[in-house]
Amino acid sequence: MRVDDSRIVPTFELEAAELALSGGPIAGVDEAGRGPWAGPVVAAAVILDPSRIPQGIDDSKALDADDRERLFERISVTALAIGVGVGDVDRIDRDNILAATMWAMSEAVGQLSARPRLAIIDGNRAPRLACQTRTIVKGDAKCLSIAAASIIAKVTRDRLMVELAREMPGYGFERHKGYGTPEHRAALVRLGLTPQHRRSFKPVQLALSLAEASAS
Repeated sequence: MRVDDSRIVPTFELEAAELALSGGPIAGVDEAGRGPWAGPVVAAAVILDPSRIPQGIDDSKALDADDRERLFERISVTALAIGVGVGDVDRIDRDNILAATMWAMSEAVGQLSARPRLAIIDGNRAPRLACQTRTIVKGDAKCLSIAAASIIAKVTRDRLMVELAREMPGYGFERHKGYGTPEHRAALVRLGLTPQHRRSFKPVQLALSLAEASAS
């Protein structure tokens, strides 16, 4: 890993070593949206082309929105394969957020046009897959394939939340993307829950209780 301005940035070193040792394809897998109060959790799987890796790929959290959009487009046209899985709110409330995330990751890998030999996954838990898996804590800051997946997942989810904002105005989904901001909390108290709110999340239950108390 290279160090730039005292920050570790992702490289292709792990993937290159695996490709040389055992071959590929190798998919990076990451998710976006485990913490928000509303909207789906989205996972992405990306198999990068080692000869066409776009410059500037990084952990999506280290990039601004414009850079994420630009890299989303570049990854989309250069990657060997991309898969996306979307765990909706019903699944999150029924199964819990971890199970919904694992399901979305499995769906994302299943959507790849090429079956990977190895899936490298951000975090310390892996879904059940029909290929080898390896978990890497903070992998989106270490491995380019996972960082690419983080960008695809984040931009895909952000776009979904902007669409929800058009369908459900007043909540500010286009700004906070469903996360627990003061604006979002105030909208919940003022307007109540939507079908896109995660009723199993305690902050949502609390906001609903506050709204009910204000109305009584």
